[in-house]
Amino acid sequence: MIGRSAISKGVGIATIADRIIVRIVGDDRLPFMHGMCSNDIKGLATGAVAPALILTEHAHIIADFFVYAEADALLMEIDRALWPKARAHLEKFLVADDVEFEELDVVGVLDLEGPAAASALAAAGGDAAPALPLWRHARAETAVAGAIRVANLPRYGGPAFTVILERERIAATIEAIRARGAAAGISEIAEVDAAALEVVRVEHGLARVGVDTADKTIALEARLGYAISFNKGCYLGQETIERATARGGLKKKLFGLRLEGELLPAPGNVINLDGKEVGRLTSIVRSPRCGVIGLSILHHSAWPIGTRVTIADNGADLPASVCELPFA
Repeated sequence: MIGRSAISKGVGIATIADRIIVRIVGDDRLPFMHGMCSNDIKGLATGAVAPALILTEHAHIIADFFVYAEADALLMEIDRALWPKARAHLEKFLVADDVEFEELDVVGVLDLEGPAAASALAAAGGDAAPALPLWRHARAETAVAGAIRVANLPRYGGPAFTVILERERIAATIEAIRARGAAAGISEIAEVDAAALEVVRVEHGLARVGVDTADKTIALEARLGYAISFNKGCYLGQETIERATARGGLKKKLFGLRLEGELLPAPGNVINLDGKEVGRLTSIVRSPRCGVIGLSILHHSAWPIGTRVTIADNGADLPASVCELPFA
């Protein structure tokens, strides 16, 4: 795990290679995407960023993404592995709508995590960063990367900025941020690996679609309510969301697990309460601050905080306790 300390005390820089940017254009892009995802796309002002979900009619999660509103287009930042299924689902509902999806393969995503993210980005020429409110994006000009898009986007729950830029300029941009950020007095600035970002994600209790969710997981079971507008008009999956919200009908929900000892059981292992299966371990990390922690969508019988459960691992039963989220 490389760079975790920098995320806590300064800024950690990571290339998020598993993300793809899709540009959505056409006169019908706003009403179409508004009806096909969980957040209020029509209500997004130019320059806004929002999390959203693509759901089935039963509110099962197909994909999560961030949407960036431009004057003449929408930018969708989505997990590369989830995009093919999401695209097929969206295109199934395209009839006479004027909507086109353009995959921007030459564009990459850079993530700056930590309390000094804005300062480091500004030092490297991203002068728009310090003035950007949360969930806003803007274009900026830099000497190293040319035109970039900067977003104040807390993707893992803490202070962070996202930079969208040409892939071929990512390496030089990272070097510029490191060098100029250090010259500006930022004490800890380093590149971070995927393992460090995974620790941050789990500490903040954020479900990753396709890892902590399955094909039949309902959005609210994974605590993805932050990506749902409960005031917008009709969208695919709304009926199930409204019913679960109004009646409190959830029987499963994402919780944290704090394990005793240093062993890391494998994801997928069974979680038992009094000899009965109540869930499966989905994410598991060793956190410098929180110890060995994990995530699981648990049956309601295990929801009381502090409930003692066991995790089956190679013939042993590892003790753990149920925790509220986030850990951090």
